[in-house]
Amino acid sequence: MHSSRLKQVRRGMAIGLFVLWTVVPIIFMISSSFKGTGDIFTLPAIGDWWGLVKFLFFFSASLTQFKEIFLHGPFLAHLLHSIAATALSVIISVPVGLAAAYALSRARIPGKKHIYFWVISTRMAPPIAVMVPLYVMWQTFGILHSLVGLVLAYVTFNLPFSIWLMRGFIDAIPSELEEAAYVDGKSRLGAFVDIVFPLIRPGVGATVILCSMFAWNDYLFALILGGGHTKTLPIGIGELASATSILWGQIMAGGLVMIIPMVVLGLIIRKSLVTGLTMGAMRG
Repeated sequence: MHSSRLKQVRRGMAIGLFVLWTVVPIIFMISSSFKGTGDIFTLPAIGDWWGLVKFLFFFSASLTQFKEIFLHGPFLAHLLHSIAATALSVIISVPVGLAAAYALSRARIPGKKHIYFWVISTRMAPPIAVMVPLYVMWQTFGILHSLVGLVLAYVTFNLPFSIWLMRGFIDAIPSELEEAAYVDGKSRLGAFVDIVFPLIRPGVGATVILCSMFAWNDYLFALILGGGHTKTLPIGIGELASATSILWGQIMAGGLVMIIPMVVLGLIIRKSLVTGLTMGAMRG
């Protein structure tokens, strides 16, 4: 009995330390984004826990940092570029990936296993490994430093991931369900819309949010293939730190603006995300 309680205490302490390690930085970012520049650096002394609590939670809130990034800089344009690039890449990657995944799962295609392995292998390489070829291609096609080029770069990496992930969900659906629908007079498209898609909807939701996270948080593609008039949020926030100054308050405010859309998207489709990832785990 004593050993069991000791294990519970250790487990609770481990969970508590993990929560502190992950949550406190986020709380610090949120509180700092609503402070004036001088208040951010009024850190409490080491060991002053009440001072730390007051520093994180009890302060006079101000919107100065948000006014600075939105009214005195191109931050709004960076935000719109991120929204456009993320939305367009997901709109292309998920439907095309779903169609390709269904074909690889159900159609009789010669060398299907080799095609599937090739699709996966294109996602195995780290982004930096293909940066030079993509840069040369984009420059040749005249889409370097443009929104079109940035969206195509995201699709290049999101599409194989989308195909790989959603094929696993489709494989988990018995083909007999579609065959029964064919007997009832439905076409292949009708069987997919009425039978397959409702069952894999959680997997599609998981694919949407994972592809969105990759495009939204990307820094490397946006830095090298974007730039110019198509800078995204990560690039805009990075430019707030220079050799002469680091605008910590604005960086915190920009970071808060950046995480809000992904948090909201995760909350909207959280059930689909959990169910979809569970489906993938059960299949694995």
